[in-house]
Amino acid sequence: MKNVISLLSLILVSFAAMAQNWQGKFEQLGPDLPTPNEYRSASGAPGPAYWQQRADYVIAVELDDVNRKITGSETITYTNNSPDPLTYLWVQLDQNMRARDSNSPKVRGSAIKENEISTKNFQRLTGVEDYDGGFKISAVTDTHGNPLPYTINKTMMRVDIPVTMKTGDTYAFSIKWSYNINDRMQLGGRSGYEFFPADGNALYTIAQFYPRMAVYNDVNGWQNKQFLGRGEFTLTFGDFDVHITVPADHVVGATGWLQNPKEVLTREQIKRFEQAKTTFDKPVIIVSQAEAIEREQNPVTNKTKTWHFTASNVRDFAFASSRKFIWDAMAVKIGDNTPLAMSFYPKEGNPLWEQESTRAVAITLESYSKRTINYPYPVAISVHSASIGMEYPMICFNFGRPNPDGTYSDVTKWRMIGVIVHEVGHNFFPMIINSDERQWTWMDEGLNTFVQSLTQREYYPDMPARRGTAASIVKYMKGNPDYIRPIMTNSEQIVQFGNNAYAKPAAALNILRETVMGPELFDYAFKEYAQRWAFKSPEPADFFRTMEDASAVDLDWFWRGWFYTTDYVDIELANVRWFKVAADDKSFENKAKAGKIANQNVDEEGNNIDFSGGYETIRLTDTESRQYREFMNRVDDEAIRKVNANRNLYELTLKNKGGLVMPVIIEWTYKDGTKEIEKLPAEIWRMNETQVTKVFAKDKEVVNITIDPNLETADVKIDNNYFPKREVKSKFEKFKDGN
Repeated sequence: MKNVISLLSLILVSFAAMAQNWQGKFEQLGPDLPTPNEYRSASGAPGPAYWQQRADYVIAVELDDVNRKITGSETITYTNNSPDPLTYLWVQLDQNMRARDSNSPKVRGSAIKENEISTKNFQRLTGVEDYDGGFKISAVTDTHGNPLPYTINKTMMRVDIPVTMKTGDTYAFSIKWSYNINDRMQLGGRSGYEFFPADGNALYTIAQFYPRMAVYNDVNGWQNKQFLGRGEFTLTFGDFDVHITVPADHVVGATGWLQNPKEVLTREQIKRFEQAKTTFDKPVIIVSQAEAIEREQNPVTNKTKTWHFTASNVRDFAFASSRKFIWDAMAVKIGDNTPLAMSFYPKEGNPLWEQESTRAVAITLESYSKRTINYPYPVAISVHSASIGMEYPMICFNFGRPNPDGTYSDVTKWRMIGVIVHEVGHNFFPMIINSDERQWTWMDEGLNTFVQSLTQREYYPDMPARRGTAASIVKYMKGNPDYIRPIMTNSEQIVQFGNNAYAKPAAALNILRETVMGPELFDYAFKEYAQRWAFKSPEPADFFRTMEDASAVDLDWFWRGWFYTTDYVDIELANVRWFKVAADDKSFENKAKAGKIANQNVDEEGNNIDFSGGYETIRLTDTESRQYREFMNRVDDEAIRKVNANRNLYELTLKNKGGLVMPVIIEWTYKDGTKEIEKLPAEIWRMNETQVTKVFAKDKEVVNITIDPNLETADVKIDNNYFPKREVKSKFEKFKDGN
């Protein structure tokens, strides 16, 4: 009786420990996700009553190259497709992030590092800049010129309209504005200009240059998050008709299709442009370097030209302008479409840009179209810029500049190609699959970085992998938890922005594709998500639900662990025991001559740390023998003996040290030198999230066991993945050893 009570106590203690450690890692996400409705279905698809607003723009803008100033006017026609009556409209004034009363410098912490302060850093540390870049709104009127009341709240402007907009109504109003263009090299920013002292000219990359309609949707109503500089843009689709007036010798690249080439290009340039439309093997030079240098040396400052562009069903508009521009283009076959891949760059970008930029644009369109939807727009443009990359519909600004003598390193080349692939890829995420960047950076940056990694792996196999692999995220995930946030964190509250919003979601999706779902199931579901939400505005739940709906794989445990927590992967192979079934049939005691690895070396918990020694006989108790005989009476004893004679049984104890449940990938190395990979689904942890023991039957004797042999789960501590234990050298130790 005493033994029974002791056994019962042991069982109760064991279950109590399991209950204490249980964190519901396999519970469904349903209660945490928005309730499905007629707008967004439980499958992750748009619901039968899904709606979104529309904003169409007619814009006239002039670039003042002398005073570095933008002046513009626009008429916005807004369509209310919502079921709600609207009595006012909200407009985004993102340029006000650079206004003198902006909150952006006020909410940024700063500290002085001794001996590292400069005048430039002083401005950035204090937020004191001799520059006012905010919008100067000179008029807000209806289409008859009557003033409309408006209220500016930092980067948002409410326009009070005189009528209530009911479902299906449209309302048109006009705005006039101006602002000073920022020097990107001094003040930073996604938009602005770069000045070239050697020839006295500037290169303009212009975006957020016009007041833009805020989003009104079924999730949040009016988008009301101020633009502080990091969380990017939430925008509404529409058509654009834009006239851009610039110095007469400038070349302009922009969102949309050029409507008046005869007015702004020479006959020879038009001829080259037409040739590019049917040239698929290499870029055609439309504006040559010689022509660009001629314009640099003989600038026209007293005349202007107006470039006219139109764009259909886009969420934004941007342009680039300079007399320094070289321009090349080539055609790309995408389904039934033949868009033009283009590049605009100064001579300072050559020879690298002429060799690589437009080809990278074309490759990106091909690769992303295979994995999402066929690229629907007529052009995709890469513009050279000395600073960061930034994306807009059909056009993006990318760094990557050779040395002054034209030489460049492999690092410069690969970084340039990488940023071009990434920024052109943003045409798909979020310019077409139109997620809310202000709230969820990962939905555009993370998904885009993931597809970028697939593109580079396929088309640029020699390019070093920077992001998107399991190994690339290990350092971040095992870092100081005080500086780590869940992926599901608002853009403005992320601590390590690049790791959290780009690298971790990209690595997570790579693991999901390669290790959890398999490429076939993943690719189908991912493409389904893109097709469902093309030209619509998905939320995180729509992505999560679609990936499960289109694959029949329950992934709630994956989203919960990777996206909602800061858990990390650390699966320890804590113990191994070896048993062997005897071939004779005299009695079970002899026949089940099973052994365990001799514990010649044990750790402080009594776990094996060596795999040497043979197996030892274990005699069964009378009760165990009786139970075995009762079992054998119900089965074919001879068949079991034949199947299991001389088989090896390996009992593995696995511990989840990092908290993030993942599949367990086991590599068995046999005595004859052969190897076998075996994978246990993540659900192996469903009954006990911290420790699992499992027995494996092997015909051959095992000499080594490795968990995650190909480093595909982002396990942060691989020295506990081996049996027998082995030393894992650090990168520094490998360097010292010359390996």
